Amino acid sequence: MRIVFMGTPDYATAIFEELLKNDIEVVALFTQPDKPVGRKQILTAPHIKQFCIENGLSIPVYQPKTLKETVIQQTIKELKPDFIIVAAYGQILPKEILNIAPCINLHASLLPKYRGASPIQESLLNDDEFSGVTAMLMDEGLDSGEILGLRYVKIHPNMDVSELFGVLSTCAADLTISILKRFNDIQPKTQDIKEVSHCKKIKKENGKIQFDNAKEIYLKYRAYKYWPGLFLESGLKLKELELNDTDSQNGSGEILKIKDDYIVIGCSKGSLKIKSVQPPSKKAMLTVDYIRGKRLSVGDNIF
Repeated sequence: MRIVFMGTPDYATAIFEELLKNDIEVVALFTQPDKPVGRKQILTAPHIKQFCIENGLSIPVYQPKTLKETVIQQTIKELKPDFIIVAAYGQILPKEILNIAPCINLHASLLPKYRGASPIQESLLNDDEFSGVTAMLMDEGLDSGEILGLRYVKIHPNMDVSELFGVLSTCAADLTISILKRFNDIQPKTQDIKEVSHCKKIKKENGKIQFDNAKEIYLKYRAYKYWPGLFLESGLKLKELELNDTDSQNGSGEILKIKDDYIVIGCSKGSLKIKSVQPPSKKAMLTVDYIRGKRLSVGDNIF
C-alpha cells in the first residue's frame, strides 16, 4: 500500500505517525511552505515537517505553494499512490489530483456538520456535547464527499481547543488505519444535505470581546485559547479565566471581587473569574497584580 500524505499541523502529524507505526509505505509528504513566525519572523517549518527532521525520516517532503501546477500533479502521478490521505493540509485538491487515486480526508467534525476551516473551534463555540472525526472520500466540493467512517468524542465541560485537538488526533489516526484496511469492503454514504452547516476560517478579530455574556465569553476562551486568544479593545489579553456564574446581572467590566489569585469581573449577564492577563507589549501577570498597578478596586471598571 503506497500512500501520499498531505497535512500540516500536529493533528496531521498524529495520523502520519500512526501510518508509519503500521508499516504503511508513505512515499511522499506534502505540507505547507515554511513560514515566518513571531516578532522576529523566524522561518519555521510546519509541525509535520519538524517531526520528520527530528526523527531522521528520509521520506521526500514537498512544500508547493499550490497544487495546480502541472509539474506537481505529474510528480504525484509518478509516485503511483494507492491512496492520498489528507488531514488539515490547508490547500484544495484540484480535480487532476483527485483523479490520481482515492483521496481520503480526515475532517475533524461529524459531517455534514461543520464543513470548512474551523470545525473543532466551532463545536466548542456552540457548546456541543459531542465532536468527532469523519473519514471522507474527497470530491471537488468543500468537505462534501461520501462518508467512509466516523468516530465520536464526548466534549467534557471544561475541555479547551488544545485538549480536543489531541483527542481528535488520536481518533483520526485510529480511524485512518481502520479505513485503509477495510476500504474495499466499505459502502460510502452520501451526506445528508439537510444537515449541512459551515464554519469559516478564524481571524484575529474573532478574539475581541466585551463583557456582555459570561457563558459566551467562556466558550470563546475554550475555542480560541491557542489562537487568537481573548482580548479587549484596549489590547489587554485575558490569559486564564473560569466561568463564575451565568445568570447574574452586572455592570459590564465591573470588578466584583478581589481574591488572592483571581478577580471576579461582571458581565451584563453572568460573571468571570480572571486569573491572569497580559497588557500590550508586556509579559502575562496575575490579574490581582495588574489591578493593583492600575490602582483599581471593587466597583471600578477593568477597561
